[in-house]
Amino acid sequence: MSLDAKTVTRIARLARIGLQPGEVETLGQDMGSIIDWVEQLKEVDVTGVDPMIGTGLAKPRLREDRVTDGDCRDKVLANAPEREGPFFTVPKVVE
Repeated sequence: MSLDAKTVTRIARLARIGLQPGEVETLGQDMGSIIDWVEQLKEVDVTGVDPMIGTGLAKPRLREDRVTDGDCRDKVLANAPEREGPFFTVPKVVE
């Protein structure tokens, strides 16, 4: 499919693509190739082919929704440069 310069320029403007005058023809040919490829896809016979995931056939994996603290306080505090008991120790910021 061949796209004229006016159509290519309009599409580029809508897509917020800045074009130099010499790029219009090249972009038009590239876009025409893409449209031709999509037209070829329309010719594929898909009768009897089940739809792929994303059409409501897939069931999400669900887990029990419960609140936990992670139960790993000691592992987290092991990364602290300084600590006092079960708390992080930080330098005083406000005097």
